[in-house]
Amino acid sequence: MDAAEFRKRGKEMVDYVADYLEKIEKRQVFPDVQPGYLRPLIADCAPQDPESFEDVFKDIEKIIMPGVTHWHSPYFFAYFPAASSFPALLADMLCGGIGCVGFSWASSPACTELETVMLDWLGKMVNLPEEFLAGKDGQGGGVIQGSASEATLIALLAARTKTIRRVQSEQPELTEAEIMGRLVAYASDQAHSSVERAALIGAVKIKNVPSDDTFSVCGSALKKVLDEDKAAGLIPFFFCATLGTTPCCSFDKLLELGPICNKENIWMHIDAAYAGSAFICPEFRHLLNGVEFADSFNFNPHKWLLVNFDCSAMWVKKRSDLIGAFKLEPLYLQHHHQESGLVTDYRHWQIPLGRRFRSLKLWFVLRMYGVKGLQEHIRKHVRLSHQFEHLVLQDERFEICAEVVLGLVCFRLK
Repeated sequence: MDAAEFRKRGKEMVDYVADYLEKIEKRQVFPDVQPGYLRPLIADCAPQDPESFEDVFKDIEKIIMPGVTHWHSPYFFAYFPAASSFPALLADMLCGGIGCVGFSWASSPACTELETVMLDWLGKMVNLPEEFLAGKDGQGGGVIQGSASEATLIALLAARTKTIRRVQSEQPELTEAEIMGRLVAYASDQAHSSVERAALIGAVKIKNVPSDDTFSVCGSALKKVLDEDKAAGLIPFFFCATLGTTPCCSFDKLLELGPICNKENIWMHIDAAYAGSAFICPEFRHLLNGVEFADSFNFNPHKWLLVNFDCSAMWVKKRSDLIGAFKLEPLYLQHHHQESGLVTDYRHWQIPLGRRFRSLKLWFVLRMYGVKGLQEHIRKHVRLSHQFEHLVLQDERFEICAEVVLGLVCFRLK
């Protein structure tokens, strides 16, 4: 395919995607196929000779679409939503076209610098404390991860390294293995399973803190567990607070939990994967009160802020905590500016080395919708959830089983 054919086929694909999204409500949301449906429909091996674009294009409807779950259908009600918009899709096209691998500033300066600025824009939109912003010479800053699961893992691993070094300096007779064996992470019994997985990967113990009758973790519950574990010789080092839990969109009590974590030298990470987008609206920002006590904070614009997957925004108060845990400098990755203090090398902030130009999606969406447009998008969904809640309450067969705060309504048969 040369540039001339790419122009032609690109227009055809844009038309196909536009038609797909415009008429998506006519498609069956969940595919009527059985496991293994696809293998008999395609060849056993890759073709030896090139095939035409027309042949590949025809197979989209013939082979792929029958097995697609249509996440953007208005009739899709599984899981939390997946965001998308035409500006974000166009930005992703540009990202693929540029094709840079932005592991360091030198590997693509615009890729690095736009991400830093976009995370500052987004941080200001949710009114994060200044310490979380990169600014011109800040100690914190933001980074785009692939998912909230990655953000939690990164935070836990950084907290683990920081705690091991602190304990070794205080008790040099302890080996790293001995300290590791005593480390404990904590999360609500309502927290997402990715927190437990992070502890599994990090090879540390994790304990659930019981939530109250509003499905929230309060300070007294955390303190009780900490006191018991410290008395048993364990070392608490990490707590993942959740804002907008997966089961019912409940909110842990940051203003109670934060001071305890700070006093006990426990890294507090905030997982607001779904709910965080709502904090751009002043009327919901109070749900984030207490973030000033946190070491890291994360939410997913790809859930509710019209940016398509993947785009998970993470901020830290001290970038040195991440860099100190993950920094490696092989000769082939070094560059002239890396120790200048003027640049960010995001490879030190994540698990993979390579990274895509994901900040283009944020740049397009934030500019083309504006803060007001995105706020209205959030408010519309919250209005719809309360409208649905009202309808459920009018039917005596059902009951609401958790407070409706944002866009999630939990109801059940009586």
